[in-house]
Amino acid sequence: MITLSPAAPWARAQALFPGVIACCVIASAAAFLAGQYHAPMMLFALLLGVAMNFLATENSCAAGVAFTARTVLRWGVALLGLRITFGDISALGWQPVAGVVVSVALTIVISIGVARLVGFRTTFGLLSGGATAICGASAALALAAAMPPHPQREKALSFTVIGVSALSTLAMVVYPIIARWLHLDPLQAGIFLGGTIHDVAQVVGAGYSMSKETGDTATVVKLMRVAMLLPVITLTVALMRARTGTVEGGQKPPLLPWFAAVFALLVVVNSLGWIPKPVATAGASLSGWFLVASIAAIGVKTQIRQLMSVGLKPVALMFFETVLMAAIVLGLMHFYG
Repeated sequence: MITLSPAAPWARAQALFPGVIACCVIASAAAFLAGQYHAPMMLFALLLGVAMNFLATENSCAAGVAFTARTVLRWGVALLGLRITFGDISALGWQPVAGVVVSVALTIVISIGVARLVGFRTTFGLLSGGATAICGASAALALAAAMPPHPQREKALSFTVIGVSALSTLAMVVYPIIARWLHLDPLQAGIFLGGTIHDVAQVVGAGYSMSKETGDTATVVKLMRVAMLLPVITLTVALMRARTGTVEGGQKPPLLPWFAAVFALLVVVNSLGWIPKPVATAGASLSGWFLVASIAAIGVKTQIRQLMSVGLKPVALMFFETVLMAAIVLGLMHFYG
């Protein structure tokens, strides 16, 4: 029988502490810069992390950086479930719900097909398409956490986060102009903005810049897209099982990763009203901080030379995915009347 020394958890915590604290400091700096310049916090965290790449090879920090990039990331994804309730979704009726499901599915499937057509791996099409279709950098992080280890995974993830953050910021400025040009009423504008802009923060900014009704609708539609994380992650793991069968150590991955199961459980519990509002708000805020710290850690593990070597094709792919998502949502809105 194997016995663990009582000192083992303390020694593990000591080994992780420097790297975790370094990532938290980077996340705090990113939050300050985002507030000062009104830009995506995730993007600042990634760029600052890349600038601190030397920490990845620093013996005292390496273990904590790896822990933050993997375990803290998964807890951040799990706690996203506190942002969503079934009541928020049902309040809009069946048309927006159906529209979200169809637009997310079509965007991801077409993105995978186009990615393979231009020579990328299926996983990059899934990663970039999922980030575009669901919730930007958070979705990219969640999908990457569900994928098996691969030498190019973190490079692809870093590029996806940079691309989706930049495109989301551009959409926050341009899409309200398009909504006014199309003469969309506040409800339609909210559905359009919430159904197309990548990151939650940019959806909120774009929606409330038009009106309170537009902002409220856009936020709920966006949270419906966030809820699509669960089925997409489950299908991702199923796809990986079918293609590879095993992961590191020769074991099959579970059909539903633990963080996805916690995500689903929190959605159900929060919908039933069993979680006090202040606790749910605090948990959702903690989720955001976990995700920012984890993307900082991923930035630390990324070498700038790798990002510079990606070329123009992935840039064009992500721009295509963004335009595709907007076209699908507008087409569905026209179809549903």
